[in-house]
Amino acid sequence: MYVNYTGKFYRVLHPRPTLIVGTICEDGRVNFMPASWNTPVSEEPPTVAVVVDKESYTNECLRKNPQATLNIPSQDQLQLTYELGSVSGRDVDKVSKFKLEVIPSTLVKVPGLKGSIAIMECEVLNVFEVGEVSLYVFKVLNVKVVKDLVDEYSIDFTKTNILLHGAGRVFHLVNPKKLFAKKPT
Repeated sequence: MYVNYTGKFYRVLHPRPTLIVGTICEDGRVNFMPASWNTPVSEEPPTVAVVVDKESYTNECLRKNPQATLNIPSQDQLQLTYELGSVSGRDVDKVSKFKLEVIPSTLVKVPGLKGSIAIMECEVLNVFEVGEVSLYVFKVLNVKVVKDLVDEYSIDFTKTNILLHGAGRVFHLVNPKKLFAKKPT
């Protein structure tokens, strides 16, 4: 039996994979913001969409410098991920405040976040205004992964784990067991 759900409509789509968007702002400062409203869009061209609040400092930075890194944090970065989303880069230099180590990118000016499982170097391909947010479609130019943490199917969850954002400060982990569907006959 189904009942009407009166909570926020999108909670039935959670938990969501969390990534950390790296940007370079107008003053040259590097900023990082977690985002769990994200999805791959296309293989050709390789694209990922990320939702960013129109009022956020990250949105302001992307408008000035349309490049980013999309950093896939590990479970070891749980507290950092939460704290990065708890303050605005407009008010504080997050790299200094959180003593972040960055990794130079190969194809974009924005560095990656050290400790991430994977880092996607991207440029803004398109932006769509939807309600109170901007939906950024990023073209993925290069992907770096920590050696031996990604296999042919996905991140190897027997070796590491990603953060799935529930709500507020609640995160979930992926069960490391792989389930294979039967091939159709």
